[in-house]
Amino acid sequence: MINWKKDIYFIAQQARESSFDVMNLTTEKKNRFLDRLSEILIQKTDEIVRCNQKDVKKCQKLNYTGAFIDRLLLTPDRVKKMAVSLKNLIDLEDPVGRIIWETTRPNGLIIRKMRVPIGVIAIIYESRPDVTIESVSLCIKSGNCVVLRGGSESINSNSALMVCVKQALEQTGINPFVAGLITGGGRMAVRYLLSLDNFIDLVIPRGGESLIRAVVANSRIPVIKHYKGVCHIYVDSDADINMAFDVCLNAKVQRPGTCNAMETMLVHRDVADVFLPEMAERFRQHNVEIRACPRTLKLIPFAKPATEQDWSEEYLDLIIAIKIVDNVDDAIRHINTYGTKHSDAIITSNSQCAEKFLREVDSACIYHNASTRFTDGGQFGLGAEIGISTDKIHARGPMALEELTTYKYLIYGNGQLRT
Repeated sequence: MINWKKDIYFIAQQARESSFDVMNLTTEKKNRFLDRLSEILIQKTDEIVRCNQKDVKKCQKLNYTGAFIDRLLLTPDRVKKMAVSLKNLIDLEDPVGRIIWETTRPNGLIIRKMRVPIGVIAIIYESRPDVTIESVSLCIKSGNCVVLRGGSESINSNSALMVCVKQALEQTGINPFVAGLITGGGRMAVRYLLSLDNFIDLVIPRGGESLIRAVVANSRIPVIKHYKGVCHIYVDSDADINMAFDVCLNAKVQRPGTCNAMETMLVHRDVADVFLPEMAERFRQHNVEIRACPRTLKLIPFAKPATEQDWSEEYLDLIIAIKIVDNVDDAIRHINTYGTKHSDAIITSNSQCAEKFLREVDSACIYHNASTRFTDGGQFGLGAEIGISTDKIHARGPMALEELTTYKYLIYGNGQLRT
């Protein structure tokens, strides 16, 4: 067996063996680890940023996009936010051992349904090194072991962060093999990892659509995923126009490289004349490229014509597709046809129209009068998130502590026999 395969096998095998330790850790001990890791991140901020700059400079030389560099970049402020998120996670209830449901049968059997860890979770991700800390913290707090495979573009950043993790585990007396980072083997390493179904219980890919589809195609292990985030905002005829200006601008430009940024804006025909020219000018001031339907082109002469592909495109950049629709039903049909079941919003003061939209749009997160950028575990009060699922089975939307558990049944008797 070649060296990188031996390394991966060892990391996965040790994670499986360690999973029986971590699932029985007390909440107090898990919280001590999170607190210590938070402190170490602050202490080692300069070193983490230095290692990250090696990755950033390498990607800049290779002409990666600005949005990609933004996802890769770690600044002292971003390291501080990671440390704060760990402190916030301490305050959240530990889901392990919680009784979800209980009943007493006519024969006297007491049956309880209890939350338990999943076991060993593999996280496969690309450019965002903060995923390293998010994944480790959430997995350990929920009683799981974690095997990480980051992208080659962030190898220095991820390695520096894993040094911090290992130090915090050691200092709090937790088995160091509960978290492991795979760094070698290239793409073949991912394929090999996905074959280790005797050690790993669940895979969560975090990255672009091509990565996620490759993981799904090659995995022998269950996968929780979202392929991409084609998020919409529909500006209704009864919208507060000033609110719509602010919300749409925030959803597009606040951080365009994220999966919860708006990619398509739908506008009711009755407010298009008033809303679109001013909105387009605001987008232009923020260097947003506009791709528009024929009706929109008449109102925004500097826009580019939209193609059919634009309606299902996740740009992850300062680009937006705009379409004028006839009514809320038209908007809902468009979203359910071209959307990715991620995050969509309506801006309206009409409560009936809002309720129709919230009820009929088939997405994980649906907003009334708010930016789609809030689809985030931290913003939902769930702590850091492991990802955002657009699946409908097991987990949907931001995945935090509870979504990283499953359950088992505990049955208490006093000699009952089945007849």
